[in-house]
Amino acid sequence: METPDPAVALAELRRRCLALPEAAERPSHGEPSWFVGGKKLFVMFADHHHDDRLAFWCAAPPGAQEALVAAHPARFFRPPYVGHRGWLGVYLDVPVDWAEIDELVTEAFLAVAPRRLAARLARPGAGETAEDG
Repeated sequence: METPDPAVALAELRRRCLALPEAAERPSHGEPSWFVGGKKLFVMFADHHHDDRLAFWCAAPPGAQEALVAAHPARFFRPPYVGHRGWLGVYLDVPVDWAEIDELVTEAFLAVAPRRLAARLARPGAGETAEDG
């Protein structure tokens, strides 16, 4: 686990988000953000919204925010604006476990993705034809 600089953290987060089916990046509220199918936000980089901490916010399954914040408050927080909807804040200016980030990003995707995309994630290659590659 290491503490990445902001550019490295953003690049690592971007790579993970864009690896998911039909994930797309575009700015939202001045921050790089990732959407499922171009519509539903699932992860937002957060480099200026709270106390000058480097972090990201992500959709989370019910109860995950409360459990993770209670168990590890140095790594997780309730983000402003979306925390009341169960979203999770994840600090990136602390030692980062990128395998754990992979899981959180995947869970965020699954929390908002339509069933057809969630199924593709569960079965890599599902729905692709020979022409799709």
